[in-house]
Amino acid sequence: LRPIAELMFNDFIGSCLDQVLNQGAKFRYMFGGKAKVPVTVRTMHGAGFSAAAQHSQSLYALFTSIPGIKVVVPSTPYDAKGLLLAAIEDDDPVIFFEDKTLYNMKGEVPEEYYTIPLGKADIKRAGSDVTIVAIGKQVHTALAAAKQLSKKGLEVEVIDPRSLSPLDEDTILASVEKTNRLIVIDEANPRCSIATDIAAIVADKGFDLLDAPIKRITAPHTPVPFSPPLEKLYLPTPEKVIETVSEMIGDQSLLHV
Repeated sequence: LRPIAELMFNDFIGSCLDQVLNQGAKFRYMFGGKAKVPVTVRTMHGAGFSAAAQHSQSLYALFTSIPGIKVVVPSTPYDAKGLLLAAIEDDDPVIFFEDKTLYNMKGEVPEEYYTIPLGKADIKRAGSDVTIVAIGKQVHTALAAAKQLSKKGLEVEVIDPRSLSPLDEDTILASVEKTNRLIVIDEANPRCSIATDIAAIVADKGFDLLDAPIKRITAPHTPVPFSPPLEKLYLPTPEKVIETVSEMIGDQSLLHV
């Protein structure tokens, strides 16, 4: 059997954390590779619907830090199908984070069976001036900003990791080698986050490639607010991305695209 569990909100995964953290994640290691735990857990995450603090979190960083668990965060319908089928085929437990604001998104999805390898990032937009690594729906935030910046002649490369554990470090580092600048967009809280982790990896393995300090665009370190205006301020936006790129490049004219 390859069971698929559905947990409506990732906010409530604490109710079964022992089974995930101390059982599913450990068995293959505890039994010398003889045990398999091919379980896929689908769960919703993300803010944007004014669902307040207990229904809007993005907790994927918590599980990325646990050895033995694979973590997937798709951003498009095509990726969602291919990654989900790959997760089901995998012999390790996989937590499949689905941003609730993307459920109505339309896109081309082949009818035939296909998989996308876990641990393989996708370059959603090629560019030569700045690398942006974005998680989940923030890929679309990055793409919207990149489209505007292109009008000023600045080309942004947008990378979607797709899976956070395993993480495709090679694609990220190769992009930074080309652009010499890195911004990471993650709507989760900043402390001990995916944004912090990716920034640390590049600082450690690609410091000499950088022409400017790495920038992170995240939510503040507070719970998600219920108020729609406050929630809008809480999340990354294309405007925040453009402002960050302008600061990094040292070109204030980019603010007027």
